[in-house]
Amino acid sequence: MNFIEKQRDENSPYTQLLMLIGYIIAGLFAFSIIALAIIVAMYGLGSLTDPTILSGGEEKYRPALQILLAATSIGMFLAPPLFLALTERRKINVFYGFKKPEPNLLLIVLLIMIVSMPIMEWTAMINQKMVLPDYLKWIETWMREKEDQAMQTTLLLLKMKHISELVVNLLLIALLPGIAEELMFRGAVQRSFLRIFKNPHVAIWASAFLFSAIHLQFYGFLPRFLLGAGFGYIYYWSGNLWYSMLAHFLNNAYAVCVAWYMQKNNIPLSEADNTSHFAWYGYLISFILTIFVFQFFKNKTSKTYEQQLD
Repeated sequence: MNFIEKQRDENSPYTQLLMLIGYIIAGLFAFSIIALAIIVAMYGLGSLTDPTILSGGEEKYRPALQILLAATSIGMFLAPPLFLALTERRKINVFYGFKKPEPNLLLIVLLIMIVSMPIMEWTAMINQKMVLPDYLKWIETWMREKEDQAMQTTLLLLKMKHISELVVNLLLIALLPGIAEELMFRGAVQRSFLRIFKNPHVAIWASAFLFSAIHLQFYGFLPRFLLGAGFGYIYYWSGNLWYSMLAHFLNNAYAVCVAWYMQKNNIPLSEADNTSHFAWYGYLISFILTIFVFQFFKNKTSKTYEQQLD
């Protein structure tokens, strides 16, 4: 007789998405409570009713903002996909495709991020110039207000005077989101979408749309949408989440390092998204090279995401 227990089938992708939503709600609640407890220990009970502290409106309260940001990343993006894998009784490394990365593929991912920088800069500038029709001006006004609020928070987080602050931002803005958001959007969401749509392109672009939309930064939607799709194809072709995590980390780390460089050279951070550094043919060359290197990566990967699911 065969006494080996057969591994049960996974829940449907629809059930998995519902479970993710439930875990997100629970994760946000639990880690927000933890974050608030830490903030109260640091600033006293008055911090719960002081909007200046909870919003990080002043530089001296920036640690509170960093704690809330870390709690959001963990509760909303990191914990839910981990609990999903545990619920499905699957090993996390198998469920999401964590394998020992190959050095040559890591280098290709680095090359992708380098050659795509100019074209991503161009899409960011195009997005910044977005203007809605007159009958939608009220929406545009609301989006601008939200964008300004997000910019104030970002500028506060990116104020760095010492190397220790650079290291903290690399951990908080580059490493943690690179791991957590890739687990959520490429590992969990894209994986479920692929099972639903049976079409990798639809799954990749749909999860990229959610990835960009959830940030609620409308004037950065396009470049983040394209980045999400790029991360999605890297994951789909390789079947290994380490590569998309590396790409995500490199993108965010570059932004943090640019902010560090600008401050060291007394350049206003507000100029970062509105300055063109290349001639038109530079953007064209970047686009062509990006497509070429993506194709090169695809050809070099030995297993596809579909094979990973078999």
